[in-house]
Parts: sequence; C-alpha cells; structure tokens
Amino acid sequence: MELVFRLLEGNNVNLRVIERDDLPLLAEWSNSSVYLGEFVWLPQQSSTEWEKRYDGLTSDTKWFFVEKKDGTKIGTMFHWLIENMMEISCVLTADERSKGYGTEATRLLVDYLFLSRNLIRIQAHTDARNMISQKVLQNVGFEKEGIIRKSVFARGEWRDRALFSILREERKEPKILTKPT
Repeated sequence: MELVFRLLEGNNVNLRVIERDDLPLLAEWSNSSVYLGEFVWLPQQSSTEWEKRYDGLTSDTKWFFVEKKDGTKIGTMFHWLIENMMEISCVLTADERSKGYGTEATRLLVDYLFLSRNLIRIQAHTDARNMISQKVLQNVGFEKEGIIRKSVFARGEWRDRALFSILREERKEPKILTKPT
C-alpha cells in the first residue's frame, strides 16, 4: 500500500505536492536559465505542455515544491519510476542554494520513497561538473557509480552526467520522516 502525502514536513523545508494551480510557476521556472543554473538543460515548455505532462502523471511520478517553513517556494523536486528503481531530481532557486535546503529536501524524499514503496534503489543524475549537487547526494548517503559520457545535449554541447544511487540496505532508518504508527 502506498502512503499518500500532500506535504512532507522537514525541519527547515517542506515538500508540497504540485497542484494544477501551481503549473504557471513551474513553467516560468523551467524556462528560466537563472532558476535552472548553468548545469541543467533548458526544457522550454509552455504552461500547456506542463498541463499535458501533469494530466499524464501516474502514481509512480510525483512533483513537489520545496518550500521554506513560511511557505516560500524555493525549488522543485521530482521522482519517477524507471523499471524497478526510482529516479529523483532537485533544483533550488539560485539565492537559496548552498544553505542546506537541498540536502534536507533530498533526505525527505528518500525517506518518503523508502517508507512508502518497496524499492531497492533510488538514483539521481547530475552534470559531471556540478560539484554542489554531487556533495548534496553524497551527504544524503548516495554513492557515485560513475560517469555517463556525453549523455545529454544541453546549451549547445554534449555533456557528461554523474550517476549516483542509494540502496535500501544503506538507508537503515529514516533520517527525517518517521514510520507511520
């Protein structure tokens, strides 16, 4: 049975499920090189395209806003199923990076996924040059598995991505969320 949350509460940030009314902000951010930073490709999708994607979401895919405790939206997190493992991604607004929010948001999502699903593995990719994202993943317990060479075309060039994963047996207990009673 999958646990369903609308809000995952952390110490400094929460993850709130993105609703249809949130899609204009999601489209705005996804089209902003300032928001996405230098390492994320620019998907350039309209609100209508985001609505189509939203309408096609399955229970294996969730989109979240990363919010400070006062409700200020500072980023997004996504998860989706690939075969029998979950992939995650996180992007924070430029002025909220390197403050620990990404690490906490990633811990929340990893806790949620291992508590709510019978997963053996969660993985994430990051641009091979993005040392901040790699540090976040390592702080949460992810292990670097290697480099996937020239695997994404972004901003006029083929880029390498680093692949990280965490296995259920490496994450013995939740770090932020607790098991339901």
